[in-house]
Amino acid sequence: MKTKAIVYCENEFGKMDGKTANGLVRHSEKYEIAGVIDSTKAGMDAGEYLEGVKTGIRIFRDLDDAITRLKEIPGYFIYGVAPLEAFLKKEQRKIILKAMEKGMNIVNGLHEFFTDDEEFTQKANECGVRIYDVRKPPAKKELHLFSGRILKVGTPIVAILGTDSAVGKRTSSMILVEALRKEALNVAFVATGQTGLIQGAKYGVAVDAIVEEFMTGEIENAVMEAEDTEHPDVIIVEGQGALSHPAYLSSCAIVRGAKPKAIIVQHPPKRKNLGDFPYVPMPTLESEIEMIEVFSGSKVIAITINHEDMIDGEIIRAISDYEEMFRLPTTDVLKYGCDKLVTSIFEAFPELPKE
Repeated sequence: MKTKAIVYCENEFGKMDGKTANGLVRHSEKYEIAGVIDSTKAGMDAGEYLEGVKTGIRIFRDLDDAITRLKEIPGYFIYGVAPLEAFLKKEQRKIILKAMEKGMNIVNGLHEFFTDDEEFTQKANECGVRIYDVRKPPAKKELHLFSGRILKVGTPIVAILGTDSAVGKRTSSMILVEALRKEALNVAFVATGQTGLIQGAKYGVAVDAIVEEFMTGEIENAVMEAEDTEHPDVIIVEGQGALSHPAYLSSCAIVRGAKPKAIIVQHPPKRKNLGDFPYVPMPTLESEIEMIEVFSGSKVIAITINHEDMIDGEIIRAISDYEEMFRLPTTDVLKYGCDKLVTSIFEAFPELPKE
């Protein structure tokens, strides 16, 4: 059974820095999301706010409001904000301490590890709760260097890359996984960030928390674990950041470690500058595709759109324009599903079994 959790996302739900909370509302194999904390949207249905479809997940004003209105106190408090600075403010510390006092285990996806914080660890011991630092890497002796085993894998490996961070790569990946499973395929999903791991991905690593020397090897190891355990028909690998992004190395490690045989690219047509770096212009979709294909040695087989700040007519026009410009199937999976992506994968890998 899934255990209940409340997700903290003050002032960020539905925004870029709220991607962990957004993802958990959309999908979670591990937790039953009892509610979201964001005083700016209190009283709303989280699913309706995100996508116009009610989920019964209420947004609460604060932790006290949630505890008062819920029938029982959830077992877990998930810190669902993923800011660039990744460090807590004083008020946020108070909320986490209060959650412990209410008997809630803490799930943390920040680069700031709560288990290294004396106040937090002492409070956890006093309250009999546990702290889970999702991004905290294993000891170096447990990390993996690149071995080359991935070069011998015959299973189709498809990576969902993008032109920026927080453009929906993970969301598109998970929707695609479900669509492929409906085609009776055995699909393995490899998460590469904290949100996918918190959602309950069976395989993966928070790659941006790994020392650079081991990043490629850890990605390779996660893919090989999925390959050896599941013997899947196809493996879908979540991307991080962007290959062109000046601040992140994650995409480089994912391409090198997973050795994808085909790539799908996610792009937000209306985004003018990199999300957390407003002084850096967005790359063009054309330049990103060219860079990906040269760097990976693999072909981009489809394009997916993030429709932020777009109305329906603009989405339809963008899909039509990209299909004409790039001669690649293009869709918005949240609006129109994954049929085009599924078709492109079967065309790229005709050896895949069909119903």
